[in-house]
Amino acid sequence: MKFFHVNRRVVALLAVILPLLVLMLYVALRSGPLAPVPVTVTTVAERMITPALFGIGTVESRYTYQIGPTTTGRIRQINVQVGDRVQQGQLIGEMDPVDLDDRITAQEAGLRRAEAVVTAAVAQIRETTARMDYAEKQASRYEQLLEARVASREVVEAKQQEQRVAEASHAVAQANLDAARRELARVHADREGLIRQRANLRLIAPAAGLVIARNADPGTTVVAGQSVVEVIDPASLWVHVRFDQLHVSGLRAGQSAQIVIRSRGEDQLTGQVLRVEPLADAVTEEALAKVAFASLPKRLPSLGELAEVTVALAQLPAAPTVPNASIRRVNGRLGVWLLDADRLRFNPVQVGAADLDGWTQIRTGLKGGERVVAYSQRALDSHSRVKIVEQLDGVSP
Repeated sequence: MKFFHVNRRVVALLAVILPLLVLMLYVALRSGPLAPVPVTVTTVAERMITPALFGIGTVESRYTYQIGPTTTGRIRQINVQVGDRVQQGQLIGEMDPVDLDDRITAQEAGLRRAEAVVTAAVAQIRETTARMDYAEKQASRYEQLLEARVASREVVEAKQQEQRVAEASHAVAQANLDAARRELARVHADREGLIRQRANLRLIAPAAGLVIARNADPGTTVVAGQSVVEVIDPASLWVHVRFDQLHVSGLRAGQSAQIVIRSRGEDQLTGQVLRVEPLADAVTEEALAKVAFASLPKRLPSLGELAEVTVALAQLPAAPTVPNASIRRVNGRLGVWLLDADRLRFNPVQVGAADLDGWTQIRTGLKGGERVVAYSQRALDSHSRVKIVEQLDGVSP
C-alpha cells in the first residue's frame, strides 16, 4: 500500500510539471528568443529605374579673400563692418605706420644728399677732364719744342708728369662718380622699399565683394599674414557636396541638380555639377563634388549652411531590382537574405545604381522571381526561423 501511495504522488507531480514544461516550450518557441522572426518578403523584379544621387553639402564661396598686413603691427582703423559691400581698390583699413613716415622723410633727405654728391662728382669729372686735356696739350707742345731744341728735357719731363697727375686725378674723379651713383641707387631703392612697405599698411579690397568677417578691431596688434577682414565674391557661391562612393559612377560635370537650402524649407533651387573632385574622402568613403547655383537667390544663403543636393542620372535598362532595405552587410560582405523553399540563406550580391524611391539594381547574385527578406524585426543569421507577415509594426508599407 505504501508503494502504491508513492506512485500516486509521482504521477500527480508529473501531471503538474509536464504541462508546465510544454507550456514553457510553447511560449519559448512562439514568443521567446527561439520564436520565429517576423519578416516581410519581396520578389526580385526586372525593372527600369532612373537613378539619382542624393548628397549633403555646405554652402561655400569659390573666391575668398583674407586681407591682412604683410608685417607685424597695430591696427589704426577699419572702415567696414560685416555685411558691407566693397568695391575693388576700396580702402578697408590701415595699420599704424609707427616711424615709417619719419624714415621715409629721412630717406628723402638722404636721396637729396646723394644727388648732390653725384652732381659734385660730375663737376669734378669736368674739372679733371679739362686739366687732363690741358696737361696733354702742354706735354705735346713741349715735346715739339724739345725737338726744335727750344725747350730742355727737364721741362718736357715736368709737363709729362703733370699730364700723368691729371690723368690720375680724372680716374679718381671717375671712381668717385661711380661710387656716388651707386650710393644714389641704394638710397633710392631703400626709399622705394619704405614707400612700398608704407603702402602695404593700407588694407585694400582686391576685388568687389561682401565682407563676411572682421577678425580684429582698431588697436589690436596682429602678426604678418593674419587675416583682419575676410571678403567673398557673392556671385561665386557653390555647394561642396558629399556623395556615397557606391553610387557615383554616373556623376559627371555639367549635370543638372536640385538644391534645397536647409533654412529655405522645401524651396528648390536649380544648379549644375561644376566638377567632381579628384580627391575623395577615404575615411567616410564619400566622393566630393562642387555644385554651382544656376542663379543666386535674392537672399543669399549663409556660408557653411547645410544644403541637400539631388542629381538625376540617365534612365537605366531593366535589371533585377530589390528595395534598399533588403541589402545587408554580413561579415563585411553585401548581400540579401534569400528565401529558398522557406529556408533562409545569405546570398552575396553586387549592387548597381539606386533611385530615390528606394530601389537598387543588382548586377550579380540575383535573378527575377526570387524571394528576399525586405524587413525583419531583428537581426537575422543562418539559423534564424522566420515568419512571413504582411507588415511589421512601425514600418511603413
